[in-house]
Amino acid sequence: MKSTLLILPLLAGSLVAATPEEANLQSGPQDIVSTTIAAGSFDTLATALQAAGLVGTLRGEGPFTVFAPTDEAFAALPKGTVETLLKPENRSLLQAVLKFHVVSGDYRAASVVASPWLTSLQGQRLGIEAGENGVRIANASVLKTDIECSNGVIHVIDRVVLPSTVDVVELAVENGSFKTLAAALDAAGLVSALKSDGPFTVFAPTDAAFAKLPAGTVETLLKPENKAKLAAVLKHHVVPGRVLLGDALTAGSAVTLQGGSLSFRFAEGAIRVGSARITVADLEAANGVIHVIDEVILPR
Repeated sequence: MKSTLLILPLLAGSLVAATPEEANLQSGPQDIVSTTIAAGSFDTLATALQAAGLVGTLRGEGPFTVFAPTDEAFAALPKGTVETLLKPENRSLLQAVLKFHVVSGDYRAASVVASPWLTSLQGQRLGIEAGENGVRIANASVLKTDIECSNGVIHVIDRVVLPSTVDVVELAVENGSFKTLAAALDAAGLVSALKSDGPFTVFAPTDAAFAKLPAGTVETLLKPENKAKLAAVLKHHVVPGRVLLGDALTAGSAVTLQGGSLSFRFAEGAIRVGSARITVADLEAANGVIHVIDEVILPR
């Protein structure tokens, strides 16, 4: 399930500060976990943090910024969702959901609204929109801001925000423009690898990109006897880690799983990786990110 960025106008000055009745939230210093427990409005969040094994983390030095859903926010999820997430066998999913609400660093309201997005501990980005009517974090409204803790700050939100739960392979298949890539990954025996935790950054050639190769190239690569060669070609399109486009341009290059190097630059009116043009960037998956490219990049 992907978080959806809803655009509402808002200004930093329109954010609602904690009221005197919430003084127990402001009487500190207490760590983030102790603060949420003392507030009395985050019982489900506290229970979830315990079940996910994240209490120790959020009692650590930090600092952390937590976008904390209220009990009402958890209650608004489809019936049975919370109970399912709290089951021991779903601990990794619960951790992903909760980490999606946490950012490393101390971001007060003014800093939050100055950014188009923040990167969560889960790895995916939280989109931010600010205007006259309030602040949106992903698809949640910010209710209260700047609740100070000894190891960070809490902002209260009215919904549970959910990260993408599809992996990079599933995301490519869902897109519908990567049938050749999907077939090649299967033939090369790389599907299970790219469904693992990663994270991975995939520079994904479209079906049209594969069609640009000389006639018969794809058919030859898909033959069982060419499995190793095909795997090398595909691994040259994958970089370890979650590398967003801005980070790639700043770095200038990256080493691929194949062992070669990809260079990033702005040329001829487009951002390019090698000779390929990046046509769509920063498609986020649970275990990485996809950048769509218009050519197949062959390793040297």
